[in-house]
Amino acid sequence: MRYIVTTPWWLKMMFPANLTWHIPATDKIIYFTFDDGPHPVATPFVLDELKKYNAKATFFCIGKNVQEQPELYQRILAEGHRVGNHTHNHLNSWKTDDKTWINNVKEAAKWIDSDLFRPPYGKIRAFQAKLLQQANPPFQIIMWNVLSADFDQNISEEQCFNNVKKNVKPGAIIVFHDSEKALVNMKYALRETLRYFSGMGYRFEAIRQAK
Repeated sequence: MRYIVTTPWWLKMMFPANLTWHIPATDKIIYFTFDDGPHPVATPFVLDELKKYNAKATFFCIGKNVQEQPELYQRILAEGHRVGNHTHNHLNSWKTDDKTWINNVKEAAKWIDSDLFRPPYGKIRAFQAKLLQQANPPFQIIMWNVLSADFDQNISEEQCFNNVKKNVKPGAIIVFHDSEKALVNMKYALRETLRYFSGMGYRFEAIRQAK
């Protein structure tokens, strides 16, 4: 399984312009994001842990999961977090024709009220990004600069936490997953990340206005 934990400048140059990889900050602020939910076990765990630290986060939801878990979706919003569109069926844009992919985003938008978008697998073509950014209202395409790799079942939960601990700086956008596959690593890494960075004086905020 190939992935890069912290996004280098040269990789960003290979993607369309105007994608958000981090949010400039001078204060100690970091941005938790959670992909692929809502999930009946993982999402309540995440919400409970965040509440302990008065932490806010952004949940990039899959449309069909919102259909199946409407109460959890409403709980995310009620507790002051933000949501984003992650397509309706977690489609890989590099393996899907543009029309089908865009229609899948539109289908998810029927269930997810947000101008934030994150492409599944972090894959998006320039034309697809242009269509989203020209929508009414336009989508803000949110990427990341720290990947916890909680989905990788070949690494330990300690390594998952270290992926975050070693790479976070103010303004970092961190990716976790509220999903079945990531559950074991995510539970440990999220707890430790909240504990460690809270002790370092960091605040945890939802993405409000991407820059």
